[in-house]
Amino acid sequence: MRRFTQGFYGYAVALFVCLAAAGLFLLVTPQSREEHIPRLDYSITVANFGHSVPYGVYAPQKDPAGWVPNSNKIAKGENGAQVLYLGYATAKRQHAMFVQSNEQPAAGFASRMANSDKAVGTQQVGDMTWEQRFRQDKNQRSLVRVLPEVTLVITGTADWPELAELASALRQRPKG
Repeated sequence: MRRFTQGFYGYAVALFVCLAAAGLFLLVTPQSREEHIPRLDYSITVANFGHSVPYGVYAPQKDPAGWVPNSNKIAKGENGAQVLYLGYATAKRQHAMFVQSNEQPAAGFASRMANSDKAVGTQQVGDMTWEQRFRQDKNQRSLVRVLPEVTLVITGTADWPELAELASALRQRPKG
């Protein structure tokens, strides 16, 4: 018995036992081949944001088909302004984020969120005109809309039609 616990044979037996145990563990452990993106409800975050700002908050009336809301938060922007972030995995599994704030100056906020201050065009979504911005090195597209009391930015790696799909879902909720 002593010769199996020493030297090369002992090492080989211990290695074989460890590999067999690991293989057995992998064989009996359930594995999912399906994609799993965590879905996070943002309704409470939007409601809390609405109570903390002096304007009617914009939010999707309904999420676009196949989109998964996967992040949301309220943060402090510059000058103490509140900023609402709603993140999504799109139907094409790209990233899109909707951001809004009354931070001033509005142009600075929009440029920071879009990672660009240069417009490349405009896009009509329903009855609203959005400014398009594109940052090639990050493959980041952004739709920007500066309103009198709030700035809206939709940004991410999603293509223009997907960003427009999120823009078309936005509705302003009454203050309160």
